[in-house]
Amino acid sequence: MRSFASDNNSGVHPDVLAAMQAANAGHCVGYGEDPWTARAIDLLHRHFGDHVAAYFVFLGTAANVLGLSAVCRQYHSVICAETAHINVDECGSPERFGGFKTLTIPPEHGKIAPGGVRPLLHGFGFVHHSQPRVISITQCTELGTVYTPDEVRALADLAHEHGMLLHMDGARLCNAAASLDLDMAALTRDCGVDVLSFGGTKNGMMYGEAVIFFDPALAHDFVYIRKQGMQLASKMRYVGAQFEALLGGGLWLDNARHANAMAARLAEGVRRVPGVEITRPVQTNAVFARMTRRAIEALQERYFFYVWDENLPEVRWMTSYDTTEGDVDAFVRDLQECAGL
Repeated sequence: MRSFASDNNSGVHPDVLAAMQAANAGHCVGYGEDPWTARAIDLLHRHFGDHVAAYFVFLGTAANVLGLSAVCRQYHSVICAETAHINVDECGSPERFGGFKTLTIPPEHGKIAPGGVRPLLHGFGFVHHSQPRVISITQCTELGTVYTPDEVRALADLAHEHGMLLHMDGARLCNAAASLDLDMAALTRDCGVDVLSFGGTKNGMMYGEAVIFFDPALAHDFVYIRKQGMQLASKMRYVGAQFEALLGGGLWLDNARHANAMAARLAEGVRRVPGVEITRPVQTNAVFARMTRRAIEALQERYFFYVWDENLPEVRWMTSYDTTEGDVDAFVRDLQECAGL
């Protein structure tokens, strides 16, 4: 059965798997002191800038929590959207392991703007309040929408005006870059992002994320934070080999473009189905829709996907690098049948 629940549910891209197999020969020094990791770091420099400090971890949650922990103390607060992954989908680990407080803003289709952030920018130097330290955004957002470079820059400028930093959860940064037809540096470094969690798992890798500091001074203790956070891989060559395969050519972009195109095809088909309403702008590889509970239950007997909001109800369908046109067309036919029940 093909899943439309998440791009996490797809398998590993054959080129990535082949790269891991090629790395599985002989012995080499562990903990990142290997040629695969070195080449992958060089590729991150090529994509994001020669002077960035980059470190590999296993998981997206770890990338977010450890990256933020490097720049926050326990009396700090991080401002984010109510829908942000760090707020709703990381089981409280930012508070548990980072120790900092999250302050949330109601988003517009997943995005926040300076106007929503400003009311939270108070209490600086007041001993009774947590101290605002970071604005955190997700690119693309948890609702599949994309921040433009101007929108990112506006939030970075606001943060920097107040002595704060801008963090980006880039679990699907590749999809955002493909959507806007821009390189990844144009959405991060060039817009004033300070700390980036860069994801590979959702774009064809088996596992592996990168934490990137655009000012290396922010990462001066990160090697210890990563180790204490249980994210220093002994056999890191298998993470490095995956990133080398993803970033060494155009695979990262091909995968993201394909996933986005399949979501656009899905949305086009869904719009023709009576009784189903698309609820969010379709800009990357996610389609959100509203339909009857009866139709949802009938369709879930055939496909695995999530009900995003039980109250509406609203569902989320996601495509991946390996979603085919046939997968989409079959899903739309089944949706039409179930919506007609």
